[in-house]
Amino acid sequence: MPRVVLITGGMSGIGLATAEVFQQAGDTVSIVDRQETPAGREVVRASGGRFFSADVRDGVAAQTTVDEVVGRFGRLDVLINNAGISRDHVLWKMSEADWDDVVDTNLKGAFLSLRAAAPILRRQQSGKVVNVGSINGLRGKAGLANYGAAKAGLVALTRVAARELGAANVNVNAVAPGMVMTPLTESLPSEVMAEARREAALRRLGQPREIADVIFFLCSEQARHITGQVIVVDGGQTA
Repeated sequence: MPRVVLITGGMSGIGLATAEVFQQAGDTVSIVDRQETPAGREVVRASGGRFFSADVRDGVAAQTTVDEVVGRFGRLDVLINNAGISRDHVLWKMSEADWDDVVDTNLKGAFLSLRAAAPILRRQQSGKVVNVGSINGLRGKAGLANYGAAKAGLVALTRVAARELGAANVNVNAVAPGMVMTPLTESLPSEVMAEARREAALRRLGQPREIADVIFFLCSEQARHITGQVIVVDGGQTA
């Protein structure tokens, strides 16, 4: 039976690649993002899902989105919290607005979606949740105080949610990608990209599909006994 999937930040990068994997598997994919892209629009159309133009920092919008998905499709099987931004500066040059924007989008956004979905998942007594974190939530990286703190918080959120929802047969996990070729990273200075390649044991950067495949696995029956875990997918950047 096709699953009902909701992905935040699904119009580009890892989110789009993940949407494509689920759509190709025959699932119904809905996407939450601030703006549409042609590729994302096609995934939603082909799968029979919906696009929601919304800011993940808006709790009312998060609740409305989940309610509309369940109202239209009758259930919610998979939630992927992928929406994220970066505003990189060293601590003494980081504004309060840069801190708030990143933490609110990358961490609070995932909380709001989870909070909205949790009653549905508990009532169904089934579901899969994957939060998209980062290796920079597991290590210190200069210039990423806001991003690293948000992604570290996402690890804790994942583990708490796994405990709270486990009795309802809901799996909650996270993936922690290293540097991946996405629109978010392509704007970085070339020396930053070169450093990431040098760090990686495989001497290359990841591709969005490589992260999407792990997310898809975590939402499969083969991963039914995995919960509360953070799966690092970084080509050996942190090896």
